[in-house]
This record gives sequence, structure tokens and C-alpha cells, in this order.
Amino acid sequence: MKVSRIRCKSALSRSGLYDLDYSYNPYLGCYHGCRYCYSVSILSRELALDWGNFVFVKENVIEVLRREVLRKKRGVVGVSTASDPYQPVEKVHELTRKGIEVLRGSGFHVSIQTRSPLVLRDADLIKGPGFDLGVTITTLDEWVARKVEPKSPRPLERAKVLEEYSGKVDTWLFFGPIIPFLADGEDNVRAVVKLASKCGSHLLYDKLRVKKWIPMLLRPALERIEEGLYERVMDRVRDQKYWQGVFGTIEKACRDYGVRCEPSMPSYSRPKYKRL
Repeated sequence: MKVSRIRCKSALSRSGLYDLDYSYNPYLGCYHGCRYCYSVSILSRELALDWGNFVFVKENVIEVLRREVLRKKRGVVGVSTASDPYQPVEKVHELTRKGIEVLRGSGFHVSIQTRSPLVLRDADLIKGPGFDLGVTITTLDEWVARKVEPKSPRPLERAKVLEEYSGKVDTWLFFGPIIPFLADGEDNVRAVVKLASKCGSHLLYDKLRVKKWIPMLLRPALERIEEGLYERVMDRVRDQKYWQGVFGTIEKACRDYGVRCEPSMPSYSRPKYKRL
């Protein structure tokens, strides 16, 4: 892993997601290296090909954040929207924790999305009505997860995060991106929905969206599973009737288990909070 230090001019960037006003991204790059990550689409080809092997640490981001919370209009801050805020480098630099300390009690609502149990470290901060916490789970099948999320925490570790925060803060489970043939089976769908039910979590779901550079990462991962799988997956991705069927299966499972759910588009639709 290559870790480099950079400086930033802004800590709270305007978010392109309709339910977030700002994004707080203390790191650029992500150790988890998920083969489908949408963040690679904003990178150069060289960096996209190296996804999962580099992290840039914004060394002055807390200093900048302290200034910006004093002058920016209050709203919802997404932590973090371009990389996992609790990837391993956070253990050393604690820029996510320090950022939450600055935002907490400042009048901003803090919305966190992660797939790491490291977020449990900050349970002393992440509590009360000023927070919501989302956990990404593509599949509960560990073998499948290892193929497309090579360095991410295991699915059951992520499930533990939802269980631990249940009843302490608003939680949501992001079921996605759903990859045809790997995560779309009824058994996987019902297992994920059952977890959301157990934890009292809202469920958001989204299909695989093949953005810029993603094929360079995803094709080799899928072809290692089965020859020709990438092309089969792409055929399904383009089939709207197929997605209608998958989404119908998810929504039926949610009704069966009493889970509030909705598609994540036109953005990753975290529960909407009143703007302050």
C-alpha cells in the first residue's frame, strides 16, 4: 500500500447526491479495492488501474474543516462518499474520527457510509439524532465477496456493525451494487433483507452501474470466477426486464420481513433529514 500526504483547499465539498449537502472525504483512494467501485470513474486511467494500492491522506483537512464549519450553511454531510472512511489508514491518522468530532454538535447532520467494523471504535461519538449510519453489503456469501471486494472486511463483520448500532442511531443497509449471477439470487436477497429486519435498518438497493474504468477492474475478477462471466453479466446489466424482476424480489422480501426499502437512485438515498 502506497500512502502519500497531500494538502486540500476545502474539507466540505458540495455533494452531487440530492440528499447530501456536503461531502467530507479525508482520504483519496481506498485500500479495500472493490472491483466495482464508482469512485474510479473520477480518476485518471493510471490511478484507476492501481485502485486498492494507494491512499492519499489530506494532512490539513481538520484545520480546514474547523474553519469551514464556522461559515458554511448548515446541512447534511456525507462521510465519506469517495472512499471508505474507516479503511485501515484511519487507524493511524484518525481523520474520520477527528472530522466527526468537529462536526458533532456543530449543527450539521452527519451521514456515514462504511463497510468496516472500525466504525465501532467511534461509538462514543456516533450517537443521537445528529447521525445516521449506513453499511454496504453486496452479498453475505464470503466466497463471492472475496472475488469482487478483495480486501474489504468480511460480510459478517459488517453485519455486526449494524447489530451493534441498532437502537443507538438511525441505521440503513445499502444492498449494492447487485451483480448479476453473484448477488441477485433469492437466497442472498432474503438473507440481506432478513439482516436489515433484525437490525431495524432501512434498506436501499441499487444495480451494478458500469461507469468509466470499471470494466478494467471488474472483467478480470469475474473471468477468474468463470470464463465468459463478464459478458454474461454485461448482458444482464443491459436488460431492464431482468432488473424489474430482481427489484420485485427485493421488494417482496422487504414486505415479508417488514423492512422499509427503496431504490437508491437517483442517488444513494439515505433517509432524508430536514435541512437545518
